[in-house]
Amino acid sequence: MKLNEILLKVGVKTELLSDFELEGIAPLDKASAKQISYVDQTQYLKDLEGSQAGAVLIREAHKEKVPNHIQAIIVENPHLVFAKISHFFKKPEFSGVGADAQCGNDVKIMPNAVMGKNVFIGDGTEIMAGVVISDGVKIGKNCKIYPNVVIYRDSCIGDNVIIHAGSVIGSDGFGYAHTKDGEHIKIEHNGCVIIEDDVEIGANTTIDRAVFGETRIKKGVKIDNLVQIGHNCIIGEHSIIVSQVGIAGSTTTGRNVIMGGQAGTGGHIHIGDFVMVAGRGAVGKNLPPHTKWGGHPLMELDEWMKFYVSLRRMLKKQKVNDENK
Repeated sequence: MKLNEILLKVGVKTELLSDFELEGIAPLDKASAKQISYVDQTQYLKDLEGSQAGAVLIREAHKEKVPNHIQAIIVENPHLVFAKISHFFKKPEFSGVGADAQCGNDVKIMPNAVMGKNVFIGDGTEIMAGVVISDGVKIGKNCKIYPNVVIYRDSCIGDNVIIHAGSVIGSDGFGYAHTKDGEHIKIEHNGCVIIEDDVEIGANTTIDRAVFGETRIKKGVKIDNLVQIGHNCIIGEHSIIVSQVGIAGSTTTGRNVIMGGQAGTGGHIHIGDFVMVAGRGAVGKNLPPHTKWGGHPLMELDEWMKFYVSLRRMLKKQKVNDENK
């Protein structure tokens, strides 16, 4: 559909300088002249000048920041309008059950595995019972996919990858825009998940696909059971993510990051190379490389351990004082 037609369907009336066939939605730095983007936070205004987007959803207060080659579409809530437009580009998970997966040599597919269309499976890979593989999935050589794993559409899995039972690769991220009345409008996630070579993913772990673009797990990463990795995250090479860690959307890490059990991050932060976060550490800010952290609120690990010891001593002293009264 043309841009103006879609805008009318989501309740936006505007006069366009030139209408065009809308091919998709994309972030400012990736958008083409046939795509639309949006700006909802002031820190992203700087990306407008270099963007090639055909149009951008933006608030009235920021319209002067839009360069001449991008059409400014003035709306009260760009994030909400973006969410509504995302529904026009939702892809189906299954266009039909495929019996024609392209398989390499020595591929083993156990009974009750279900595959969509345009699936590719590399040499020596084993697909166990109950696995569900959606349209357009590519799985490399010598992988082992354990029972009841679900791999959503367009996911790309490298060589020598192990995915343990019950894990879900490529489900929608937790993304909603909100109306004035408090209703939650789903943002369709039209990106994908890419898992590079030599990754191992524990049981019942979930890795969400991107809103647009990709969620990427880089080479050699080891992920424990019951881990949640949000949309558009990038996990650096040879990192170790321990059980029950939760990583919020658009978090990125350098290489060889270690996150202890039940640690968590806020969204849109970066954790540097060789950083260690102790169990239950709550990461709410960027962390520089080659550092160690722990606690909530987060402190450098040595400081947190001293703080914890001091707190215990203080409480013990207080208890003794109370008993002597």
